[in-house]
Amino acid sequence: MACWFVGGCHTDHSAASSAMIRQNVDWHDISSCFVPPDKYKNEYGVYRSPLIFQNGDTVKTAADWLRRRKEIYDDWMQMLGEWPPLLEHASFEYLDSTQKDGYMECKVSFEWLPARKTTAYLLKPERKGLKPAVVTVFYEPETAAGLSGGPNRDFARLLAKQGITALSIGTSDVIVDSAFVQFYPEYVNQKIEPLSLLAYLSANAWYALSKVDDVDATRIGIVGHSYGGKWAMLASCLFDRFACAAWSDPGIVFDELRPNVNYWEPYYLGYHSPPWRQRSVITPDNPAQGLYVKLMSEGRDLHELHALMAPRPFLVSGGSEDPPERWIPLNHSVAVNRLLGYDARVAMSNRPEHSPNEESNDILVKFFTCYLE
Repeated sequence: MACWFVGGCHTDHSAASSAMIRQNVDWHDISSCFVPPDKYKNEYGVYRSPLIFQNGDTVKTAADWLRRRKEIYDDWMQMLGEWPPLLEHASFEYLDSTQKDGYMECKVSFEWLPARKTTAYLLKPERKGLKPAVVTVFYEPETAAGLSGGPNRDFARLLAKQGITALSIGTSDVIVDSAFVQFYPEYVNQKIEPLSLLAYLSANAWYALSKVDDVDATRIGIVGHSYGGKWAMLASCLFDRFACAAWSDPGIVFDELRPNVNYWEPYYLGYHSPPWRQRSVITPDNPAQGLYVKLMSEGRDLHELHALMAPRPFLVSGGSEDPPERWIPLNHSVAVNRLLGYDARVAMSNRPEHSPNEESNDILVKFFTCYLE
């Protein structure tokens, strides 16, 4: 049993053993996703190992890792901006409900920022008994619920059809001219990097979801695609009550050669006072600003945050932005899990296109059934 203490909260991760997971019929369909291609095995690239303290000492034991983990977490939270107090009282107000095939679709409202509410869709399977759950995140909550949006983005609906409660949240009801970005305390006086604030919003969604009477609070995961993939990644890394996570093609590390891996934009990790830079790749005439510049100058990257997941499992559902060579930064998380005595905790599937497809979604759903059921 591993217990982590992050940001003052205590989480008990008494996860199913590897042997139990491998007895799951779905495991055989996804087990290859936990093994990097031979050309990337034990390749760590230029990424600084998260198993090295800031003073240069090496992490050698699980006790050392707890101290190093806190060092990474505290350092990043200081750079990203400290969150307001978590809204542990958050709970759902039920606004409407519709019977669907195999589940009840409930439109709900809850507080996700101090004194600010949002609307979402809670998909409750007909299956009886205590159930796992997953928070799905995207631009608008209707997409993952299967009510709008492109094909194969209906993660909440797919999970509910498999008997997993799903909460679909999005940022469509924030300030109209803010490109789906939420701000705290306000647009022109931002105190938290917008991407980290999204993580805070989903942490409060976790508290509301955990109060649903047939949801097992120890078995709540999170998933998102693209914009939502970035959101789900930061949320699961910074809020350790998420038991596992799947990140669909967010661009899991900085990559300025790919315009969609655009963490430099002010609505992700490059916030600066308005007027904002023109949305595009970085050029001398249109430079990055804010925290992103500091991170790059110090040789920092998001693999440090990935390591905070250990030993919680995560899946990179990779597409055009996360090709197989992303195993190089992922190997650092594999190394942390190996130190802690865990295997089968880091996975990646790959497809050519950015958009999810039926095969990638099948892997994604089986990942959650393996690790939450």
